[in-house]
Order: sequence, then C-alpha cells, then structure tokens
Amino acid sequence: MTSAAKKLVAYLDEHFSDFLSYWRNQMYIADNDKYIDHVERNGIEMFQLIKERLADPASSRKDIEHLAYKIAKERAETNMNIGEFVYNTNLGRRLVVKYALQSTLSMEELRPLIDEINLLFDQFLFYAVTKYAELKEAELREKNLFITQSHKDRLTLLGQMSSSFVHEFRNPLTAIMGFIQLLKFEHPDLPYLGIIDHELQQLKFRISQFLHASRKEIIESEKETFSLLRLFEEIIEFLYASIVDGDVEVSMDIDKSIHIFAYKDQLRQVFINILLNSIEAVKEKDKPRCIYIDAFRQNESVYIKITNNGPAIPEELVQTIFEPFFTTKKLGTGIGLYICKKIIEDHGGQITCTSNKQMTSFSIMLPA
Repeated sequence: MTSAAKKLVAYLDEHFSDFLSYWRNQMYIADNDKYIDHVERNGIEMFQLIKERLADPASSRKDIEHLAYKIAKERAETNMNIGEFVYNTNLGRRLVVKYALQSTLSMEELRPLIDEINLLFDQFLFYAVTKYAELKEAELREKNLFITQSHKDRLTLLGQMSSSFVHEFRNPLTAIMGFIQLLKFEHPDLPYLGIIDHELQQLKFRISQFLHASRKEIIESEKETFSLLRLFEEIIEFLYASIVDGDVEVSMDIDKSIHIFAYKDQLRQVFINILLNSIEAVKEKDKPRCIYIDAFRQNESVYIKITNNGPAIPEELVQTIFEPFFTTKKLGTGIGLYICKKIIEDHGGQITCTSNKQMTSFSIMLPA
C-alpha cells in the first residue's frame, strides 16, 4: 500500500459513520422492498471492498463481481426499478470522492486514487446492471413460454369442444338444406327459398371453418388440378346475393391459363372468407365500393391479390389480424383469417396483408 492510499483509507475509516449516516438519509428505497434490510449491508460491503482495492490495486475483481451479482438477483426478485439501485450506488460514489477530496492529500496524490475509485464503481455497476438485464430477460422468456403454452392448450381444448358441437350442429343443418331443395323442386315459385338456401350455404361455410380449425392437417379431400379463374367465377356466383346487397363492384383480372394443383375446397374457403371480409369492409364507406381480384403466374408460383377500397386497417393491427381469436368485428369469431393463413401455409404458400387509406390488399403466393 502506498503512503497516499494508506492515508486515504485511514481518513475514510475515520469518517465512516458520517458517510453512512448521510448515505442512509439520502438514498432511495421503497417501503415494500423485500430486501430493504440488505441495502445498507450491501453498501457497507462495497465500501469495504473499495478500501481493500485501494490498499492492494492488484487484488482480484472477483469480490466486486460477486457482490454485484448478488445485488442484481435481489433487485430482480423485488421487481423494483433498477434506477433506484443505480442512484444509490452513484450517491455512494459521490460521497467517497467527496471525503477523499476533503482529506489532507494533495491533488497529485488523489488523482490516481480517485481514478481507481471511479473504475471500481463503474465495474460494479456494469456487472450488476448486466446481470440484472440477463435475469429479467430470462424471466420474460419464461413468462412468454408459459403464455404461449397456455394459449396452445386453450386452442386445443376449444378445438375439441367446437369440433364436437359443430358436428352435432351440422347433422340437422344438412337435413334442413335437403328439405329446402325438395321445396324448391316441388314449389319453384315459393318466395324466399333462394334467400334461405343462400344463408344456409353461408352457415355451412362457417361450420366448415370451425371444423378445419380443429384439425392438424387437411384430410377431407384429395388434391386436384383446377382453373383458378373458374374457381373465382364459382365463388362470385356463390356470393352474388352478398355482392348485390352491399352494392359492390367486383372486377377480375386472372389469366385463364393458370391452373393449380391443390385442395380446391380449402382454397375456396380462403377466397370466400377474404371476399366476405372485403364486402363487409367496403360497406362501411360511400360508393364506389370496389373489390379487385388479380392473379398471375411467375416461374413456379401463382400470385393472387384481393384488394378492396374500404377503410384502412390500423398499422398496429395489420400484424395481428392472422392471430386466432383476433377480430375487429362486434360479432366476429376471430378465426376466419387465422384459418386462411393455416390453409395457405398447409399448401406451402404465404399470405400477407397491407393497408392504407386508399386500399387494403391480401396477397397470396401458392406453388403452381
């Protein structure tokens, strides 16, 4: 130990009670801090480590690192603001430097000692804050994992419940639809049968969505090669009543040579769902209400874009609209777009959404 260091350590020891009293009165600490009794002890331990380091600059940093890690764990467990710890540490730094400057040592003697003190505090804060950040990140990952698993469990349970319920619901629905067809055959002039049949078809479509959500894979049909243009023509015919009711203009620009090898019924479900959403969206604005369907083939992929001129989807919601149970509709289920995404990905494709004040577009890429 140098003579200057020896004098400074002795001076700090002489004024330790004053130092501790001032630090205790000025530091920040919450009344509900579970480690409130540890704060002062930790401060005293840090004070002792500084004196030891001044006495032997070549000594190991492990003690300071160990204390920093111990305090970081305590701060993480209390779930308190790390800012209080940083403030209290720097308050201690200022007091040590203040008492050092009040000693009888010259500035030439003090300068290397104060540099060493600041270095020790910097190292201590670096170790503590880094460890605190690691602990909080690990805690966040654990929470996210728990939330994700809990969400998956709820989805599985809901899938099982909805599958059972919808199967029971579909049987009487099939019988009703059969009798409607008989009525149309026996009484072709009976009013409203066309509307009833259309609404039942829509209900059957929604039921199919729930059934698909409860499956892990597409299992109901076989892949086939079909004309994309013809599929959309069938869909527009199916949705004709909804299109007329919404006073919507639908235009298509689809290369008639495009054929896709895929599960036709499943893709029909995707396109119907997106078009129904688009019809509902444009109904919220004045005329003209427009929906554009474009498709082209490039290399081994087919690109399909369904665009409407309805209200913009807020930017913060665009990234979440494909999540299960997320919906902006008052009576929505929040599974439609989730199922669309699932079906497209099952086909080895991708679906994305972009939206601004002029247009909202759903872009789909499928292997040809």
